[in-house]
Amino acid sequence: MAHPSQLGFQDAASPVMEELLHFHDHALMAVFLISMLVLYIISTLMTTKLSNINTIDAQEIEMVWTVMPAIILIVIALPSLRILYLMDEINTPDMTMKTIGHQWYWSYEYPDFPNLSFDSYMASTKDLEPGHFRLLEVDNRMVAPIGTAMRILITAEDVLHSWAIPALGLKSDAIPGRLSQASFLITHPGVYYGQCSEICGANHSFMPIVIEALPVWEFLKWAASAQNS
Repeated sequence: MAHPSQLGFQDAASPVMEELLHFHDHALMAVFLISMLVLYIISTLMTTKLSNINTIDAQEIEMVWTVMPAIILIVIALPSLRILYLMDEINTPDMTMKTIGHQWYWSYEYPDFPNLSFDSYMASTKDLEPGHFRLLEVDNRMVAPIGTAMRILITAEDVLHSWAIPALGLKSDAIPGRLSQASFLITHPGVYYGQCSEICGANHSFMPIVIEALPVWEFLKWAASAQNS
């Protein structure tokens, strides 16, 4: 999860988020190089006296500032398009889940496990256990297995919401009357936090999202106990 004075992104917990972090570093290098070049040109103009004779009919300069931006755009656009298609790729999932946004809580359903559904409300401060985070913890966490190709269907019952887990590189709008879908694969166990990312009313800030990622055998044990309860 995020921590005080954090400068970068959260640690990646899915292959897509790892790709997004790599692309961020790649684009940031291009930003640094462009900034250094512009700073060098400005410094040169401030410290030297250039006359019009040096810039009139300078075909080489025209070529440079036309070709160079085109090359930079291509270098940034190609990996960006690759990640975009990776994020939209929905292969045959191993398991499907469904989340529904309400004012102001989330509910989860597991179609592969009959009678397994529950509501997830933000935990009140007096109910927090040691190590839990205020305004981020919920009473019923969404549980998912690691190393499993997951598909999640996202919708809303009343107004627009947005289901977002930064550590997984996930953010999808929950739209009333429409099903959105996203895919993810969690690489290692842990607890991952998110929040509604679409202003949805007075308690928009009080409907957190928590995913608890477990090994497959522990997830199956949890699902069996949850079905029987």
